[in-house]
Amino acid sequence: MQCFPVRDVGISKYFRNFASPRRNDGGSIPTTLNQSFVMEKTNVKTLEKVVVRFSGDSGDGMQLAGNIFTNVSAGLGNQVSTFPDYPAEIRAPQGSLSGVSGFQVSVGTGVHTPGDACDVLIAMNAAALKTNHRFLKPGGVIIVDIDSFKESDLKKAQYITDNPIAELGIKAQVVDVPVTSMTKAALADSGLDNKSILKCRNIFALGLVCWLFDRPLESALRHLRNKFAKKPAVYEANAKVLQAGYDYGHNIHASVATYRIETDEPLPGVYTDINGNTATAWGLIMASEKCGRPLFLGSYPITPATDILHELAKRKDLGVKACQMEDEIAGVCSAIGAAFAGNLAVTSTSGPGLALKSEGIGLAVMAELPLVVIDVQRGGPSTGLPTKTEQTDLMQALYGRNGESPVAVVAPASPTDCFTMAFEACRIAVEHMTPVILLSDAFIGNGASAWRVPSADEYPEIKTPEVPAELIAEGSWRPYLRTESLARFWPKAGTEGAQHRLGGLEKDPATGAISTDAVNHEKMVGLRREKIARIATDIPGLEVLGNPSADTLLVGWGGTYGHLRTAVDELNAAGRPVAFTHFRYINPLPANTAEVFARYRRIIVAELNTGMFADYLQSRFPNINFLRINKIQGQPFAVSELVGRTAKLMEE
Repeated sequence: MQCFPVRDVGISKYFRNFASPRRNDGGSIPTTLNQSFVMEKTNVKTLEKVVVRFSGDSGDGMQLAGNIFTNVSAGLGNQVSTFPDYPAEIRAPQGSLSGVSGFQVSVGTGVHTPGDACDVLIAMNAAALKTNHRFLKPGGVIIVDIDSFKESDLKKAQYITDNPIAELGIKAQVVDVPVTSMTKAALADSGLDNKSILKCRNIFALGLVCWLFDRPLESALRHLRNKFAKKPAVYEANAKVLQAGYDYGHNIHASVATYRIETDEPLPGVYTDINGNTATAWGLIMASEKCGRPLFLGSYPITPATDILHELAKRKDLGVKACQMEDEIAGVCSAIGAAFAGNLAVTSTSGPGLALKSEGIGLAVMAELPLVVIDVQRGGPSTGLPTKTEQTDLMQALYGRNGESPVAVVAPASPTDCFTMAFEACRIAVEHMTPVILLSDAFIGNGASAWRVPSADEYPEIKTPEVPAELIAEGSWRPYLRTESLARFWPKAGTEGAQHRLGGLEKDPATGAISTDAVNHEKMVGLRREKIARIATDIPGLEVLGNPSADTLLVGWGGTYGHLRTAVDELNAAGRPVAFTHFRYINPLPANTAEVFARYRRIIVAELNTGMFADYLQSRFPNINFLRINKIQGQPFAVSELVGRTAKLMEE
């Protein structure tokens, strides 16, 4: 992934392109010559943020085009938020409704979500138009590849008539662009075969969109160069097509609305866009550096978590050991073995894999080993909706093991927050010697946000509970001797005087020897429970945003943060006072949770499940009646539905 220093967007140059020209003597140029300039100026829309949705067949490269546009915008200092919307089918028939892939991105200032609806929709075929036109704002722009709207294409997409715009009732500015023909013409002398040429259609569309939003081609070319570094002929072809798309935009400038996007003054630094899975991997690497223990990942590929394994497998230069195991059970067991040996041990998965790892996690609870389990949640149960997002693994994370086996549970709030919470999961695991489950989800795992690359000194050292040298010298060290936080000491494998053996049977609280004594078992259950509870003193308290005088508190957790925060802003702007707090630490809850809840007459919990977090809170605060907003459709919240449902609960 390429990172860029923040630089000037070139807004003054943009205005010069659309300014009304004047003669040296101060008089206006005649209207007949100035007409095109007037039209261009009229068609410029200045927005704080703009939403673009790329859509096409799953093989049309919509994710690549969207990612490059996002990264270019992030490099300019824009805030970005993305929503890759993958089809569940691996090889759906080309041109069919079930094979459409989408990528939506919001770019500008005050961006917290990918947007409920888009200003510009790119539809690469008839099926993409049919499944995605509902996401377009009234008066928006649709750019279609008119070459992909032949009679056979309309039939595959199940149109009834030969006029898809009228049939769908679309009221928007529709721009017919011969993307396929123009791509073929641009690469007629490239020497590429027809199949390879057609793969460049997405980059033609990207060039057109870069013109539409005044994005510099230099940045896009840099990404293409990195993407196709080992295929120079493919890079040259895509670079040529990118320029062709950009030039085509200039040729139609008089008839298409263009957009000027506001930009905040960013903090100095190096910026890039980053998706949640990559941010998670990088946060783990930072934690490894800060605790002085090598990073080991033992995992089995599973959607939507596999990119974490892919990213860490590239980082041998940083001492990372990433092993693709034969199944989920082997993944967690290999990580437990690495933790025994003194490595910072991680295993990544999604909901079905978390179920398979449950017995292994129980062993880590009993052996009191630091282990980070990453669950990028998806729709369930069973295989469920592999490419869609939900928050339905919460109860499994909290209670999904046999016996009393408490673990810490944390949840990142955004793609960039995945870096921080992956670091935090490792810190808690190591400093408190416990398994920690990190509950990400498909929305933030695949989605991206603009991220300022942090410096190492922005994150604290992780205090690894090393075995005191004096205990080894005295020969008095035992595996279950503890620190003040109840964490046991963690010797590296092969440390002289600290050799030990631990298994899954109940332990003596001091020596770690096997004990089947009934009273001892109850004592150890309480000790493991208390160890997790004490983490509350080591995590930040809840912060409250929104209207400070509100008597209604909207509550969320995990990846719903951006939609909830935006909804709260809109409610307050409409004169409905609402406060907002968001949980990133689930077990234990932040120490000030009760104090925050006590301030409000009405508490509404919004989550992408049937009410798991609300039930969890209800069990801890039985005197509070938690109201609920729930959605289980494999899709993130829409801000509009949150606003409407919150307002309705406030009225009731």
